[in-house]
Amino acid sequence: MLKSLTYGELEQWCMSVGERPQRARQLWRWMYYDGNWVRSLDDTADMQDGLSASFREQWREKITVDGDLSLRSVHTAADGTRKMVFDLQDSTEAAGAGVEAVIIPVERPGASRPRTTLCVSSQVGCAQNCQFCFTGRMGLRAQLSAAQIVEQVVEARRHVADHNQRVAAGECSGAAPIAPISNIVFMGMGEPLHNAEAVITALEVLCHPQGLQFSPNKVTVSTVGLVPQMRQLALTSAVQLAVSLHATTDEVRNWIVPLNRRYPLAVLMGALEELYPRNAELRPRAGRHVLFEYVMLRGVNDTLEDAERLVRLTAAIECKVNLILFNPHAGTPFRASTQEQVLEFQAVLKAAGLVCTVRDSRGDDEMAACGQLGNIDELNRLAPMLKPPQQFRDALVAA
Repeated sequence: MLKSLTYGELEQWCMSVGERPQRARQLWRWMYYDGNWVRSLDDTADMQDGLSASFREQWREKITVDGDLSLRSVHTAADGTRKMVFDLQDSTEAAGAGVEAVIIPVERPGASRPRTTLCVSSQVGCAQNCQFCFTGRMGLRAQLSAAQIVEQVVEARRHVADHNQRVAAGECSGAAPIAPISNIVFMGMGEPLHNAEAVITALEVLCHPQGLQFSPNKVTVSTVGLVPQMRQLALTSAVQLAVSLHATTDEVRNWIVPLNRRYPLAVLMGALEELYPRNAELRPRAGRHVLFEYVMLRGVNDTLEDAERLVRLTAAIECKVNLILFNPHAGTPFRASTQEQVLEFQAVLKAAGLVCTVRDSRGDDEMAACGQLGNIDELNRLAPMLKPPQQFRDALVAA
């Protein structure tokens, strides 16, 4: 699969089979440049600068440019969010589960123009077993290749372009065009840094200036705290790091984010203090900050004491905080914090000088929102819930 190769690796492959390095640039642009996004070598036939007939004949059965994914369906939510469900073409272990990516149109009051964010997956399912996350309780079904990660982005661009062409032609009554995809977040199915090699390769492809052309500042990789891989990413890549924190004590985080038992808060926050120190003179890279994600769970992690602890935990870290409204799903015992509690929590952080935003729920009516990705028909396959600490049992509801 050519989409599993970086540009440098594609050049090396071309030379290894007797092709000139320029062939790599030709292939790269047909796979990734705006409006090309070919699914097969033969899609370039009779096109200007298309691949020669002899090259296509020689390699038609030996190489692929399709990313090893096929689009199964697209589900559009009431707010315009679109969940794309893909099938893995050559996977038995993930059969039926599907890979999901989410197109999220974003319009902010006061913004000069709308933008579109794409949320991509790095695994089918997830091994981390975060208790509030539907995907996290699926277990790991399959690792995605770099090609399968990149193909989600390519297919999303195809979808947006096709939609906009139909709107312009008057074929979609009442529909508005979708802004071009400018932002990528690795916040779909899976823990990206549990598949670090494929994710890092995909990042290089996504940000290449002659291909998909995403700015590293517009690409965010989220992790629950795999500290060694987090260090590797922060020191070698210019993309944005987000850390799914979700708790301010080890007792709570051990329960709702079980990885905390391997990398407790002292280890996680200590690493982030080194990588993103509040003191700019100590910062490895100028202008960098980490984004903390914090899902608000009623009666579990949403008290004002939690907010005050969060201020202390982040005191030495250059950071922003994103509070996430919990998106319920079948089988969960957790409840969303009230709007009043979310705003009071946010007020404590802002009073301490932290930049703190609240993430809107998007696409929750189509199971496309944060923490909802996965096949609801597989509810009986979810991992059992972990036993909660005694003092939090009254905050839960019967699943």
